[in-house]
Amino acid sequence: MRAHLHENWRDIPAQARGCAAALGNFDGVHLGHAQLVHTLRETRPDLPLAVVTFDPHPREVFRPQDPLFRLTLPDERFAALAALGVQHVFQIKFDEAFSLMPAERFVEDVLSNALGLRHVACGPDFAFGHRRGGTVSFLAERCGELGMGFTSVPVLADTAGPYSSTRIRRLLQEGYPDRAAKELGRSWSIRGTVQHGDKRGRLLGFPTANIALGRHLEPARGVYAVTVRLPNGQTRQGVANIGRRPTINDGQESRLEVNLFDYEGDLYGQTLSVALHSMLRAEKRFNGLDALKEQISQDAQAARAVLNAEPAGQ
Repeated sequence: MRAHLHENWRDIPAQARGCAAALGNFDGVHLGHAQLVHTLRETRPDLPLAVVTFDPHPREVFRPQDPLFRLTLPDERFAALAALGVQHVFQIKFDEAFSLMPAERFVEDVLSNALGLRHVACGPDFAFGHRRGGTVSFLAERCGELGMGFTSVPVLADTAGPYSSTRIRRLLQEGYPDRAAKELGRSWSIRGTVQHGDKRGRLLGFPTANIALGRHLEPARGVYAVTVRLPNGQTRQGVANIGRRPTINDGQESRLEVNLFDYEGDLYGQTLSVALHSMLRAEKRFNGLDALKEQISQDAQAARAVLNAEPAGQ
């Protein structure tokens, strides 16, 4: 069943009302989020499955000076939620005006009246409303008074502690996309539109698709073995560099440059999803373009070896 995205909470179609919905930011849609969704589905199998989430992330509104941190932007998050079987995603625009809404109004006006939810689920740390004044116990009480069912779902944890977006961000920033993938339930991906670069990769014999990181978290700078999902659904292996290209010294903005193995075609303007599988080496400066070209060749061989050694489906 196809998932539906609803971005105007004040105008929800009748066929999208009456759902059981999980609440949260769902950045990354990791295994902890998946447990929340699966528990809700098992609790209310009689109701359509939904998620209530926000964009931008509240942290982007309240602390815009912070470094970019998002694991998943809206398109990637929607796709990940749909893969979990979510039928309706209510994506609420989070701005200063919405942040001033009291917790009481959020439950009554948004969840009950506007969305028409029949059951709500969240994790034990969920907080909402103006100054995060709404607690899980308050939500449970008000849901009961308004005729909505309520479930608080325990966090998923392992020996290192609870699964969390923060923990996954740290793994990526430390250069461990393979470990992050185990907590996400899939490889972490950067989705973006291919932009025109300086064509230097083509001159080096390794043409690259250049993608801005945008609002994505910047992982450890260096070279990665990757798979790339094309707009037509095909997947190709490749090698990617994330960083500021110190050998060429072309500026301050980090970018993603990916070379697709055995691919010929024009990718400019197309949206690619680049999944990081393994970090091969950290970013470094080379003594000239010849040394860089030789290293790129070695990186490509290393990436092929890593990707061909992985079990199918990873």
